[in-house]
Amino acid sequence: MAELKLVNVEKAYGEVKVLRDINLDIKTGELIVFVGPSGCGKSTLLRMIAGLERITGGDFSIDGVRMNEIPPAQRGIAMVFQSYALYPHMTVRDNMAFALKIAKKSAAEINAAVDKAAKILQLTPYLDRLPKALSGGQRQRVAIGRSIVRDPKVYLFDEPLSNLDAALRVATRIEIAQLKEQMPNSTMIYVTHDQVEAMTLASRIVVLAGGGISQVGAPLELYERPKNEFVAQFIGSPSMNLLPGEVISTGAQTVVRLANGGIARSAVPTQAADMGLKVNVGVRPEDFLETSEEGMFTGEVEITEALGEVTLLYFKRQDEAAQVVAKLPGIHADLRHKTVTLSAAANKVHLFANGLSLLYR
Repeated sequence: MAELKLVNVEKAYGEVKVLRDINLDIKTGELIVFVGPSGCGKSTLLRMIAGLERITGGDFSIDGVRMNEIPPAQRGIAMVFQSYALYPHMTVRDNMAFALKIAKKSAAEINAAVDKAAKILQLTPYLDRLPKALSGGQRQRVAIGRSIVRDPKVYLFDEPLSNLDAALRVATRIEIAQLKEQMPNSTMIYVTHDQVEAMTLASRIVVLAGGGISQVGAPLELYERPKNEFVAQFIGSPSMNLLPGEVISTGAQTVVRLANGGIARSAVPTQAADMGLKVNVGVRPEDFLETSEEGMFTGEVEITEALGEVTLLYFKRQDEAAQVVAKLPGIHADLRHKTVTLSAAANKVHLFANGLSLLYR
């Protein structure tokens, strides 16, 4: 049981501030995922929570107790690193038991804790093996098990699946989700650059950029209601398309004439848009629909990627405009080098002015 609170937390290296104004409340039982581009400070923030990096401004507390100056070993936190960091000469059982032995726990307590963690992580058959006899996914589970036996207040995961191949990433991601189901009161913070991990594991996602927090919310909230263009394009793959235009009508729907000549209709509230307002119209590739009528975009398909269940259409760039990408259900390889017109339902069309969503205006 642990609640974490960060108030105006900052991190600076000399005169350079890498994190600023970090304000975040994490409730007991949440699985919070930090995402963001490389260098945004997500691992640094995790290490500050762990006590491995000094907090240079603001306050961090666990269950109301200020932790800024508390040593890592006394914070009640366990961390799983990107590297498994297992002792190669020790068996799985000994690796998992090592921290408890250092803490001078009794043999009965140690065996009970290890056996319980091994059962949760399905490691019981491997307790007498050395790490070299395990797969990458099994080694990562041992690293997680080493944290579980300590019964910490908070679990921290720093890109734990980065060293695994694609198939193992999927399998281990599912195992982490199952682990969270079995430990509903455990508070977990998870750092990743993988959107699929973030969307499938998180109670809430924290998007970091430019040294601060861009948005915090449930996965689908960030997907459906991004606050700004950065979050809109960072969440989702391929990225959201942004097409420049100008508001020409603010009736029941907001109507935008695009720079390419197309017309876009959005369900954004009328009061949020002004006539003549310059906006970027955002449409996710999967929300585009092929149409034979008036659409918001018409272009020549340059490349198609047939993935079976969907086909990605990459349109030829017009002047210096960003490339438009559409994701259509089914197989459409025959559309290559064809001219295609796209539209989208009004409730799938986002509007941004000065980088900010008009939904939050």
